[in-house]
Amino acid sequence: MENLSIRKMLSWAAVLLWMALIFSLSHQPASESGEMSSGITEMVMETVEQILPVAETDFDQFEHIVRKNAHFFIYLILGILVIHASRGSGSHSFKRIGLAVGICILYALSDEFHQLFIDGRSGEFRDVLIDSSGASLGIILYWFAGKMLRRNKQNVLHHEQVQG
Repeated sequence: MENLSIRKMLSWAAVLLWMALIFSLSHQPASESGEMSSGITEMVMETVEQILPVAETDFDQFEHIVRKNAHFFIYLILGILVIHASRGSGSHSFKRIGLAVGICILYALSDEFHQLFIDGRSGEFRDVLIDSSGASLGIILYWFAGKMLRRNKQNVLHHEQVQG
């Protein structure tokens, strides 16, 4: 029993640490955030150019895509962490899914509100939609993977019973 509560606390700690990472990234002034995303965009573009040397890419447009994908994937991970942490709560899976989505949407809203007070940053409703979509996909992927694992485990148990 104690092992379960430690795992649950660690799961929620992972959620809080990931939220702290999101907060720290959002707390960067626009100049710092822009430098970081430009550096990442340059690395991605160099990799793309090595794989597809004939591809021509507009840096500003590509950087915009990288930034929006970063929102999506950061919240996809948050969604997975939140649904995993809520796993042992005992509530019905659809309630857990709704709770996880709600937590992620509220955090996305608070994150964009927070950016209103950061030099050169703004809060964008579009980003809340991107963040919420990423979190929702993460939650759905986690749920689907869990369902597939449970089904596979049941099939193995059934096969062992038939064989033995």
